[in-house]
Amino acid sequence: MTTDFKKQVQEKLANYIAQKGSQNKAAHSLTGVSSALLSQMTNDNWDQISETMWRNVASQIGHSSKEWVCVETTDFKMINYFLDDAKQNANVFAMTGDAGSGKSKTFELYIQDSKNSYLLSCAEYWNRKEFLVQLLTAMGVDYSGFTVAEMMNEIVKKLKSQQTPLIILDEADKLPDTVLYFFITLYNRLEDHCGIILCATDHLSKRISKGIKLNRKGYKEINSRIGRKFIELKGVNFTDVTQICIANGVENSKDIKEIFNDSEGDLRRVKRKIHAVKNRV
Repeated sequence: MTTDFKKQVQEKLANYIAQKGSQNKAAHSLTGVSSALLSQMTNDNWDQISETMWRNVASQIGHSSKEWVCVETTDFKMINYFLDDAKQNANVFAMTGDAGSGKSKTFELYIQDSKNSYLLSCAEYWNRKEFLVQLLTAMGVDYSGFTVAEMMNEIVKKLKSQQTPLIILDEADKLPDTVLYFFITLYNRLEDHCGIILCATDHLSKRISKGIKLNRKGYKEINSRIGRKFIELKGVNFTDVTQICIANGVENSKDIKEIFNDSEGDLRRVKRKIHAVKNRV
């Protein structure tokens, strides 16, 4: 492992600590990492730090040694507009976009430079406790020994004490109903204090519509709190793909057209195809 890599991680870590507010909060938000270790990394005391730990920290704070230039696509700009609005004005929005539209990467980049902003990548297996654990971890709060009620109270207390906090629930359609209801609780207790963004594929909007028709518990309340509207992302267009290709070393117009036609609007496919074109024999 090179010194340049460690320096890059060190620089990224300094920004991460600043975003979290303190070294202790940063350590609490990372798995298997202590405040003492972060102190060693930031102060050039590297002799006792294994390569495995460097990679562990690097992956958790979003650093990659592979060069890839991100471009401000149409959806990137749109998402950032609503993130800023939600954060500055404690607004609540729900947005939908196709898989591979760049939603998650946009969120990751946003929170890196936005203090008191917390991103949760939701999962199907989360129960109510796990959801709160994930949110407290993102906030850098030690939740040891807390009950579910105590965890929720701690979250509300911390967020109300912060300036312009923001919660982003990515892939929110994966949450079971019992956890999705926590969105109502968070809204009710943090209204006018904290911005909230729900984001998913259009499965979420269809799920909410179906739940309302079937008069399922909580669905009308959720729909009301997002303003009875889902913001639909535009998707990846030819201009977006062209800019991504040029930024990442593919400038031939024929290659760009080929990449766009092969992408099916999925930025993951764009990235793979750019790699294939650049390594074409």
